[in-house]
Amino acid sequence: MSDVILVETTDRVCVITLHRPQVRNALNTALSRASASALAAAEADVEIDVVVLTGSDPAFCAGLDLKELGAGGTNLADGSGDPDNAAGWANPVEAVWKMTKPVIGAINGACVTGGLELALGCDFLIASERAFFGDTHVRVGVMPGGAMSVFLPMAVGLRRAKEMSLTGKFVDAHEAHRLGLVNHVVAHDELLGAVRALAAGIAANEATAVRGVKQLFDESAQLPVGEAVAHARAVFRDLPVDPDEIEQRRRGVVERGRAQH
Repeated sequence: MSDVILVETTDRVCVITLHRPQVRNALNTALSRASASALAAAEADVEIDVVVLTGSDPAFCAGLDLKELGAGGTNLADGSGDPDNAAGWANPVEAVWKMTKPVIGAINGACVTGGLELALGCDFLIASERAFFGDTHVRVGVMPGGAMSVFLPMAVGLRRAKEMSLTGKFVDAHEAHRLGLVNHVVAHDELLGAVRALAAGIAANEATAVRGVKQLFDESAQLPVGEAVAHARAVFRDLPVDPDEIEQRRRGVVERGRAQH
């Protein structure tokens, strides 16, 4: 694995860390390809149920490496030809969209522009108190190509998304929580522990059901309400049910609930 990415897997949870801290984990060609490959490998690994995506302090990701972009834009090139990229995903933003396994974003610092697009592809986000978020495409003079215009309004609403993107202003972690961009804000030193605990709770569930529910949410978000309801009912009807297996899982849920009190 490249030295610009760190990967650690424990108890079916894979933590992928963007690791160019000296430039706030800006996405140059090497990091873009290595992170897409790491996500592809996690998707293919039967020993992994949940992925955590984070950055080496002090940032999550500052977006595309503007020095490389200004020198020819090789970091915009398609990285799907990387032999380590089993899924053929072009870049990490595409990879997080297409993962069938849950991806939690652990946002430890600056999460800006292309970095925000990467974070928005995750299933949900937990932020350190040091995190801040912004879309500076208009300040740089480029258009967002990583679906910012799709996923930011889904997270915070259309008017708030327009305000963030048209002004280029940053919001801190607590404002991001108020807007609905992140699920929780925690102390910086507790971030990975809190995210690992959430990931462990997901990994403890039945993996096929977890991926099926994730897929159902993602598909439903793309449909009008009536079609989404009909789709959900169709998925439910077509699901094979083994009563004995359901009963066994029900007992496990009860025991798990008792253990949490």
